[in-house]
Amino acid sequence: MDKEDKSDKRLLKSAAKKNRQASKSKIPVKKNSGFHKKHIYWGLFITVVSFTLSIAILFLSSSIFKVISYQMSTLVVLAIILLGILFDIIGIAVTAADETPFHCMASKKIKGAKQSIMLLRNASKVSSFCNDVIGDICGVVSGAAGTAIVYSVFAGNHQVSLIEVLVGALIAALTVGGKGFTKNIGINNANYIVYKAGKFLAMFDRGKQPSRRK
Repeated sequence: MDKEDKSDKRLLKSAAKKNRQASKSKIPVKKNSGFHKKHIYWGLFITVVSFTLSIAILFLSSSIFKVISYQMSTLVVLAIILLGILFDIIGIAVTAADETPFHCMASKKIKGAKQSIMLLRNASKVSSFCNDVIGDICGVVSGAAGTAIVYSVFAGNHQVSLIEVLVGALIAALTVGGKGFTKNIGINNANYIVYKAGKFLAMFDRGKQPSRRK
C-alpha cells in the first residue's frame, strides 16, 4: 500500500506540474519591447516644460507673496492645492473613460465631443501632464508659499523652524488627502469629467464647431 501511495503521489505531482506549465504557456500576456523614440521625446519634452513652468511659477509666486497679506497668501495656497487636486481628477478620468459614447456625441455635432476624443486618444500624455507636471508643480509652489507665509508672519520667533515643519506637513496632508479622497470621483464620473474638459477646450477652438440645436 505504501508503494502504491507513493506512486499515486508522484503521478499527482507530475500532473500538477504539467498543468502549471501548460497554464503558463497559455497566458495571453506579452512583454513589451521597451521604450520607443516617441516616448523618449515625450519624456524630454515634459521635463523641459516642467522645468520652465516651475521656474516661472515660483518666480511669479514669490513676487506676489511679498506684496500681499498673509491672509490672501493663505487663500492663494489653498487655491493652488485645489488646482492640483482638480488636475489630478482629470488625469485619472482620461485613463478610466470610455471613448465609445463620445463618437456618438461627435456624430451629433455636440460641442466638446471631438476634443474629448482627442483627450482620450492621448490619455497617457494628458494623464502625465495633469498628474505629474501640474500636480508636482502645485505641490512645490504650495510648499514654497507655505514657507514664505511662515517666515513673513513668524519672523523672529525662535520656534519658526517647528512652525515651518508643521505648515509643510499640513499642506502635504491636504494635497495627498484631497487627491486620495477624489480618486473615486475621477473613476466613477470619468466620462462626464472628460466631456467637461473637452467642452472647456472647445471654447478655444477657433474653427467652426457646430453645436447641437435643441
